[in-house]
Amino acid sequence: DNAGNEPIDRPVVAGGPAAYFATLPLKPAVAALMREGLPAAVSNRAGTFVCNHVFYSLMHRAAARPPRLGAGLLHVPYLPAQAAAHPGAPSMALDDVLRAIEIVLRVAANAGDDPSPAAGG
Repeated sequence: DNAGNEPIDRPVVAGGPAAYFATLPLKPAVAALMREGLPAAVSNRAGTFVCNHVFYSLMHRAAARPPRLGAGLLHVPYLPAQAAAHPGAPSMALDDVLRAIEIVLRVAANAGDDPSPAAGG
């Protein structure tokens, strides 16, 4: 990470479960994004480093808070100017990124008070 930490083979939370599933309505969110012409896909991994740590920590905290919170991680691509420094990396205009986030939030808000993990993957 930016502070130089490189944890390898260490749990994010000692004694925590091996993994968590997102509790957001991922498939409905992806469908809504695609209807709006925005590329999207469900992923079965948050990444192998910082994103994984952020996702696991979020889900661990959410699992301990009744009522259960809908939570997950939304990866967004580089902005076009950023992607120029990373050949082949996906990019998306800022307006589209913001629109996508709004769509995901709207789908999550309309999912009800008890999001089902089965709706996630």
